[in-house]
Amino acid sequence: MRYLIVGLLALGLTGTAEAQRGGSTPETFPLWAEGAPGAKGTVPEDVPTLSVYLPDPERAIGTAVVVCPGGGYRALAKDHEGDQIARWFNSQGIAAFVLTYRLGPKYHHPVQRGDVLRAIRTVRARAWSYGVREDRIGVMGFSAGGHLASTAATLFDAGDPDAEERIERFSSRPDFAVLVYPVIALDAPYTHQGSKRNLLGENPPAELVEKLSTEKQVTADTPPTFLFHTTEDKAVPPENSVAFYLALRKAGVPAEMHIFERGRHGMGLAWSDRALSSWPGLLANWLSVRGLLGR
Repeated sequence: MRYLIVGLLALGLTGTAEAQRGGSTPETFPLWAEGAPGAKGTVPEDVPTLSVYLPDPERAIGTAVVVCPGGGYRALAKDHEGDQIARWFNSQGIAAFVLTYRLGPKYHHPVQRGDVLRAIRTVRARAWSYGVREDRIGVMGFSAGGHLASTAATLFDAGDPDAEERIERFSSRPDFAVLVYPVIALDAPYTHQGSKRNLLGENPPAELVEKLSTEKQVTADTPPTFLFHTTEDKAVPPENSVAFYLALRKAGVPAEMHIFERGRHGMGLAWSDRALSSWPGLLANWLSVRGLLGR
């Protein structure tokens, strides 16, 4: 209990009873009203969605983030890497949008990339209605969701100005990225093989594996990035974050990385860990330095 209280204090979640109880149920809607491209059916697993979490109007600062939960591209940890994260962002005045993207083995790349880019486009196209700025929309991901977020940060596009649908005219480039114990490299000794298999299938072509090893796709246009990992992570070793950080550094992209000594994979906000629970505060500091916590 003492560690839980310390964690809540570090996260700034003790200020309101609503934050502690979880708040209201978010609105959820499909990313494509007429059905997603490449859908293989109409059951929930075929329908990518966004769940909208908006901060109290008096706290809103105009920043937004699309959150990609992890789960090895086969499941989604939508509580501790989705709902809890969104409510923490709300406590900082940030609007959050939790993405339910399509999963393997039923779906493979480029479906997941299409889902996350559509999510960013959607938030940007509707920014005025959410009270956020078009130039302050980021992406965040955990584990395999971190790989998906890194895909959005490196393999985005400017939108199609001639598109018939308004949303498709908007850029899918995130303005910042937050990668938490992310899967990054798909062709290294420390690759998370389950994520690779679920995303690309069995025996994918070497050129596709290289393209989706996102540390190799970093350019000067990749947005500023915050990375968090732990040395003890055996599932997704911290070499993934290190590789991406070094690529950012080489490209001259602003970046900050924190690797804690202890902590297993998949800790989320790590409320119960006195040391790890400080990482959201470090993220808040970074967002403030980037000018993303002010109006």
